[in-house]
Amino acid sequence: MSSNFAYISKVKMPSYLNIRLADGRIATEGRVEIKTKSGDWTTICGDGWSLLEAMVVCKSLGLGYANDAMQTDFFGGTILPNTYGCVKCIGNENSLSDCFHDKYGFGECKGHDVAAVSCTHSMADLVIDHIELTRTAFLEDKQMFFLQCAMEENCLASHAYVIQKESNSWHLETRRLLRFTARIFNAGNADFKPFIPKHLWEWHMCHMHYHSMEVFATFDIYDGKGTRVAEGHKASFCLEDNQCLPGVKPRYACANYGDQGISVNCTDIYKYTVDCQWVDISELDPGVYTLKVAVNPEFKVPEMTYENNAAICQFYYTETHGVITNCTVQRP
Repeated sequence: MSSNFAYISKVKMPSYLNIRLADGRIATEGRVEIKTKSGDWTTICGDGWSLLEAMVVCKSLGLGYANDAMQTDFFGGTILPNTYGCVKCIGNENSLSDCFHDKYGFGECKGHDVAAVSCTHSMADLVIDHIELTRTAFLEDKQMFFLQCAMEENCLASHAYVIQKESNSWHLETRRLLRFTARIFNAGNADFKPFIPKHLWEWHMCHMHYHSMEVFATFDIYDGKGTRVAEGHKASFCLEDNQCLPGVKPRYACANYGDQGISVNCTDIYKYTVDCQWVDISELDPGVYTLKVAVNPEFKVPEMTYENNAAICQFYYTETHGVITNCTVQRP
């Protein structure tokens, strides 16, 4: 059976579905079990199990939000002939009955681990500020000589590196950058923290601080056919409290190898003045495009919802002017 869900025979889960958590140390964790028509309980194969499916399980059981999605035998359980294979959800469903599974995948599980979850009632919820995105956007033409540090972090389109390799005067060439500010607010009831341990954080010379998330945001531009036409890059971030609501004291700071995160009711702001806070559009023809800026795009850190993590905007571009407008907030 293919592990790629796009190529398997997917069908909706049964409408009569009953689920439970079994053999957890506390009531909010355990392996996920499904009650069959015969009254027996069966497991879910752990292959491909993610936070998206775990979110639906925790919500449907009234246990809040998914704190972790596990593929494990820690909570017991075995792969049975009627074990569900390749269960997939979007993450905003109210029940596993609204999700899909592989029609022919019963009892098949290459990893031999079952699906398990850990739920909590306290969770972060990042919200991208699409108004700040439109307000701060502008075009800048900049010589590659001044972009050398950014080039080391792969913040330019691939053609820039071809120029660097083939031309002795590459540093005099100019790149056109669509710059903007990314402002991310934590509207949840728990702090947003990076999943990478502190000793594995990566030092970024351009920004002169450690980055705690390798892919915290993505910046992409698409044409009318949905093809990515400007090479967006995966932006790593240092997470800190730049601005908080009245009465909230900032807790996280990037300086001096400090703890990183975004507190409840606080905002992390990456201003347009920061290196790599852009999309390189040097090879883009004038026209009307779609700009997508997404935070936590790989769903690696749990949140209350991912439905407010991306700003989808229209980008009107001429040879001398660029405007971002008509933004909506969606899932990445």
